[in-house]
Amino acid sequence: MRNKVYGLTRRDFIKLGGGLLAAAASSAMLSKAILKPVQVVQAAGVIPGAPSPARQPGAARASAQVEAPSLHFVGTDGWIYMPPDATVPPYHPDNMAPPPFTTYIFGFRDLTSISANGNLVNAQKMKAQYTAPLFWLEQENDYTLKLGNLGLQIRPDLIDAHTLHFHGFRNAIPIFDGEPHSSVGVPIQRELVYFYRPHDPGTYMYHCHFEETEHVHMGMIGPCYVTPIQNYGANGMPATRLGGNTDPGVPRGYVYNDGDGSTAYEREFVMLLSEIWAESHWCDSHIQLPEWSDYAPEFYLLNGRVWPQTLLPNGRGTHPLTGDLIPPVGHPELQYQPLSALVTCNAGDRVLLRLINLGYEEQTMRLSGPMMRVVGKDATLLRGLDGADLTYQTNAVSIGPGESLDAIFVAPEHSGSGEYDRYLLANRDYHRLNNGGHPGYGGQMTEVRVYPGGTLPPQTEPNT
Repeated sequence: MRNKVYGLTRRDFIKLGGGLLAAAASSAMLSKAILKPVQVVQAAGVIPGAPSPARQPGAARASAQVEAPSLHFVGTDGWIYMPPDATVPPYHPDNMAPPPFTTYIFGFRDLTSISANGNLVNAQKMKAQYTAPLFWLEQENDYTLKLGNLGLQIRPDLIDAHTLHFHGFRNAIPIFDGEPHSSVGVPIQRELVYFYRPHDPGTYMYHCHFEETEHVHMGMIGPCYVTPIQNYGANGMPATRLGGNTDPGVPRGYVYNDGDGSTAYEREFVMLLSEIWAESHWCDSHIQLPEWSDYAPEFYLLNGRVWPQTLLPNGRGTHPLTGDLIPPVGHPELQYQPLSALVTCNAGDRVLLRLINLGYEEQTMRLSGPMMRVVGKDATLLRGLDGADLTYQTNAVSIGPGESLDAIFVAPEHSGSGEYDRYLLANRDYHRLNNGGHPGYGGQMTEVRVYPGGTLPPQTEPNT
């Protein structure tokens, strides 16, 4: 008979009084007995071989059967870097962290490129990244995402399951929603294949929904978005570069199916805002329980980094022989924080900022210089039912926890002085522009660098 591990964790015993313990045990055992992942039918969806201009509204759907998931993610733990001179002893830097790292996390990794090599996959335990991998889908295409659970190396006593909750994704089938009360969690050394057919373009986010207060804050959060079918020439609009048009003069893409080109952009950058409360991360690595009502973060992050690390380049992908992440040149401390927040563009470019807040506090981001036009909120085009234009111009946007905004600005003309002109994109609250109280700038701040027209080639990937 297969051994059974029922879902009573250390937290159940701590949180519940003795009188409730029997009820908790019955509930945990019943839920696992009803929703065993081995009894969940894994969806056989349809995977597009590559983005194709032939994908039009109403076009016949391909019938090829899925042979492998579109994406393969795993959940595990790991270490990242925050500036170590922050004044938050004894919680930072963590005395258990191996140099050059400072901070313990939970997180996801994208192992799609090494998915076929089980040894390389299992070797990624304790190598989580922050933020979780950026990914995007095309409207009306089918995708699968296999989520595995490698366990927590520093905390083997925590036999936590993981899920992938596509936050804001409308009309999700419950089994694929990742919300554990209507879905299933993925136990350690098990896998579950999620199936998506996105109908609504816009900017989303995803996170683990198991023990979500802890798992979200510990780093199991990531950015994602859905590109519109208008990229392929729908609504009478010309196809974009994302839609297969090779003309460098056409837009890279549209944010929404706007019908008039008002959401066209040449470059796009994802900005995921989050926070780190050093005490909670230290408590998890030292087998303690933080008091969440004392929540007081010391670090405010953009794409998993703080200023000035926000300006450093992206990581260099996955090593084909080891499966590990390759850090930016000269910065091994950022090996597991691969996504840069630096914005680069040519004068005259329409630049899309996909702003996401997956922290626990409201943030207000201000762009010095050019004005932004907010065209979407929470994956919804800002347009009334009567067609009224509800977009607006501003130099500062406020984003609550769990919200997203799509804002476009037109890069100003280059001044003619120096290689590029520099503008700051930063949190308007100066108390959030330091690193753990250390003197000098830090936190949620990055630069927009505007080059003379024609200097930079057309963008081929977001955040490049």
